[in-house]
Amino acid sequence: MTAGVFTAEAWQRAAGVREAVDALPFLRELEDGTLPRATFRQYLAQDALYLAEYGRALAACARQAGTAEELIFWSTAAAQTVEVERELHAAHVDDLASAEPSPTTTAYTSYLLGLAGGGSHPVLAAAVLPCFWVYDDVGTRLAARLGPLEGHPYADWIGTYGDPEFAATTATARDLVDGLAAAADERTRERMHAAFRRGMQYEWMFWDAAYRGETWPV
Repeated sequence: MTAGVFTAEAWQRAAGVREAVDALPFLRELEDGTLPRATFRQYLAQDALYLAEYGRALAACARQAGTAEELIFWSTAAAQTVEVERELHAAHVDDLASAEPSPTTTAYTSYLLGLAGGGSHPVLAAAVLPCFWVYDDVGTRLAARLGPLEGHPYADWIGTYGDPEFAATTATARDLVDGLAAAADERTRERMHAAFRRGMQYEWMFWDAAYRGETWPV
């Protein structure tokens, strides 16, 4: 996997989190098709709630963009988040209107939107990158290991994130973050690293929370 200087280092620094992601029962059972449908539906309901706010974070990236290339990419990504992935949710979840954000969903989206209002475009861009990269990494490897997906109960999910077009979008996001890091001072780059790692941790937490059926305790 090729990446620029900043993103390659950020990915390496997060190696422990990536190993934890690979060990998640949610993903192991999704791969072999034994993940309970109820668990998958709950995950997608939370994902829909998350993506509505994630789209706002991407839109904030677009507003803060310093170049036309960035503006076009982040605004397009925000629109696709709402439009394209909503089809995946609609295929599996009957009643999204009744879903309530879990503690993890609330924490993750609050973190991203807090950074959106924090005024540092490079830090925000680093924070939203894990949602692209982790899904690309997981989806690409699942698709490669499984081969033809005909008959797999979660073929549409794997196909969405194992798609070469999604990999290309992720590569562009990495390139943009690398460009921002190259122009930033050292303090900002360290904040970017911290934001990227936190996003990676939240990605692990999100799948783990779905598998546990996390709800508000009181």
